[in-house]
Amino acid sequence: MKKVTAALALLAVSFYSYSQDVNKLINQNEVEQVIKTLSADDMQGRATFTPGIEKAAQYIEGQYKQAGLVPLTGNTSFRQNFTQTRVTALKTLANINGKLIPQDSVFTSSSATAFNWTNNSDVQIVKLSADKNFRNEYMGYAQSGKKMLILVDPQFTSIFQNLRNRTLKGGINNQPNDAQQLVFVLGNHDDIKSFDVSYTGKSEKLALFNIVGMIPGKTKPDESVVFSGHYDHLGIIKPVKGDSIANGADDDASGTTAVITLAKYYKKLNNNARTLIFAAFTAEEIGEFGSQYFATTVDPDKVVAMFNIEMIGKASKFGENSAFITGFERSDFGTILQKNLEGTAFKFYPDPYPAQNLFYRSDNASLAAVGVPAHTISTDQIDIDKLYHTVGDEFSTLDVANITSTIRAIALSSRGIVSGADTPKRVPKLEKK
Repeated sequence: MKKVTAALALLAVSFYSYSQDVNKLINQNEVEQVIKTLSADDMQGRATFTPGIEKAAQYIEGQYKQAGLVPLTGNTSFRQNFTQTRVTALKTLANINGKLIPQDSVFTSSSATAFNWTNNSDVQIVKLSADKNFRNEYMGYAQSGKKMLILVDPQFTSIFQNLRNRTLKGGINNQPNDAQQLVFVLGNHDDIKSFDVSYTGKSEKLALFNIVGMIPGKTKPDESVVFSGHYDHLGIIKPVKGDSIANGADDDASGTTAVITLAKYYKKLNNNARTLIFAAFTAEEIGEFGSQYFATTVDPDKVVAMFNIEMIGKASKFGENSAFITGFERSDFGTILQKNLEGTAFKFYPDPYPAQNLFYRSDNASLAAVGVPAHTISTDQIDIDKLYHTVGDEFSTLDVANITSTIRAIALSSRGIVSGADTPKRVPKLEKK
């Protein structure tokens, strides 16, 4: 009994010491400085393919260098460069029953740069009626590989216009299929006797870059743990009260700040058994392309776990000292994290928003798809967050103390996985929905 008591006392002392290290090494003022910089107006909202994201990338590179990280093996810098083809719709001319459809009531989604339809027998005419789920129907069209003339009920005018604006800015597809040609027309068109469509677009290869650094493992260097967040956001959008910069302070400057802070923390400790990889992903907002590319550059069987951090800027629905984990039930990742937090006030909960499909809406999905226990940690109340994807997502709306406590909790909860003592169970390879 005395031996057990002594062991528990030693464990308590050890944990207290570890907690003191976290509180000392993860400083709230430093956290505030990083997130303030990333979400400042001069970053112009960090949209992919803009000068703003280049500025953010340079800042993150500087933070990695300051922390003492090194590039991934085989890389000469922290930039993980790759290219994607962007297709931008230029003009869609559509006639139905001899009547020209107004430009604001038609758009095309295709990786092709030109096509012409004239009552083609291989074009499927589809009605997206008011009683259908727009998102589900759209996903089905996008995966069909067909030529479709899609007639959209006016009830979906707002969604239609948002999608049309996106196509005019250009879109990226990892698996281009020129044979798939989707033409969306807004309005009631009941009796279609004839139609023709003429579409033109342009294709261009553009450079993208993740910012990735690492701390090599001391005793298990072949096994890695990934800490990640996306550093891109929406950029310049429609002005509201004179403000057109979508700063993305919570989404996801908060997560990127956590990645940078954890990198500095673990480098100061410098006792990690496993290799730690710190990834700031690009192009999450336009399709998770940065994390998808990253997944092709690592051996997924050697990635032990992924801590993806997304929107930790405010208290969760469970109150202070709490966060939720997407896909909690898919592995024992969350159970391991909570075990390492015993003796603290912080608690991780399963995702309370299953209808939002959050597991597939962030960069963890790219690694989960290849079997990695990859989860997103967040505190965002997504069902009532009125600042999400607006110009109102600014530093002034954040709770820096909440961000700091969440980062400290991630540091404490990850220590078993970092040290090699804990290994989450592998998960079945997944198909992204």
